[in-house]
Amino acid sequence: MTPMVFHAIDFSASQVGSGLALSALVGTVVRFLSGALLDRGLSCSWPVRITTILAVLADITLFRANSYSGFVIGEILLGSAAGLYWPAIELAVPLSCGSVPSGRGYALVRSADALGFGIGALFGSLCAWLGMLRLIYGVEAICMIAVLLLISLYPLLDERRTASEQRLQDDSEERLNLTWLIPLLPVLAISIVATGILSLEQSALPIDLVRGGLERPGLSETSSGGLIALQLTLLVILQWPVGRWLADRSVGFGLGLSLSSFSVACLLLGLSALTSTGTTLVVLALLPMALAQAAFLPTATEAVIEETPPQHRGLAMALFSQCFAISAIVAPLIGGTLLDRQGHGLLLWIGMAAACLAMLPTAYQLRPRFDSSGSQKHLVDAVAGNPGPLGS
Repeated sequence: MTPMVFHAIDFSASQVGSGLALSALVGTVVRFLSGALLDRGLSCSWPVRITTILAVLADITLFRANSYSGFVIGEILLGSAAGLYWPAIELAVPLSCGSVPSGRGYALVRSADALGFGIGALFGSLCAWLGMLRLIYGVEAICMIAVLLLISLYPLLDERRTASEQRLQDDSEERLNLTWLIPLLPVLAISIVATGILSLEQSALPIDLVRGGLERPGLSETSSGGLIALQLTLLVILQWPVGRWLADRSVGFGLGLSLSSFSVACLLLGLSALTSTGTTLVVLALLPMALAQAAFLPTATEAVIEETPPQHRGLAMALFSQCFAISAIVAPLIGGTLLDRQGHGLLLWIGMAAACLAMLPTAYQLRPRFDSSGSQKHLVDAVAGNPGPLGS
């Protein structure tokens, strides 16, 4: 909802995009710090605790901001909070699963994420309808305080210490070897494209809906927020059944499904600019967009786990989280510039659809190497999309 908040006080799309990009740039540095500390034994709970404090400070700043400098300070605080949070919370999932396959754990966690996104968007739409959109920052602050209380009472599980002590001598030399990164690169490349669309959905899509297309009429801020809330509601509905279904299939199949769905959604969003009834195409695009997100979010995280030895998973999660950061730097800048220059999102969305199709062969060539416990394994051909050991 932030782009609509500051667009309403005459910020240009480029200004909004640059603020979001700066936030992501700061988050890039903090993610590496968080991942490195996690690999050195830091409990996953501590980065989450610090995240809540930074997020509340950011909410207070953004609630009061009326200038570009205030907006930037708030976004920098949010970027720092996100940089600390994501590597820690993603690594905590397999550490908390016990005997349950981590793929199912990620499906459940992503369902909780989707529920939170959906509820937040509904609150945002209500705030927009009441003409007090900035109240969304109050909602977020309350959520962060609740997280801080919960994690203080129930710290995240972390059973790495005994295993890491047993492997300390064996791993001391391996930490200097970066060959483990090579199999992870295709997953990161796919993730940059997919997270680029997620970033554009947050930054460019709300402005595109409000401004309208070549023929498509512009929507009010309330209607635009309502469409975004509808898409997130669909995500809430689809996340668990889709994530649970894909947990018993190869990550290549899941990522391929995600990229295909993203491509269809972006194509519909692009074509919507060409007709006066384009809002109907926007509504139709919401379903494949939600399906794409439901398939991507748990599958990509599980792919990182399956491609990375356990002693490097903190840094691997930081690198995976960097995909969100890189996309959040580049995508809002490109999206904002195209919207300002062209006045519509036709080229932007068609370009993203083509990028997704170009990455499909990479998804189907993935060959995971480890299970959630760190043991080496052999999965079935990713192209087949049949259940592997995780489904047995």
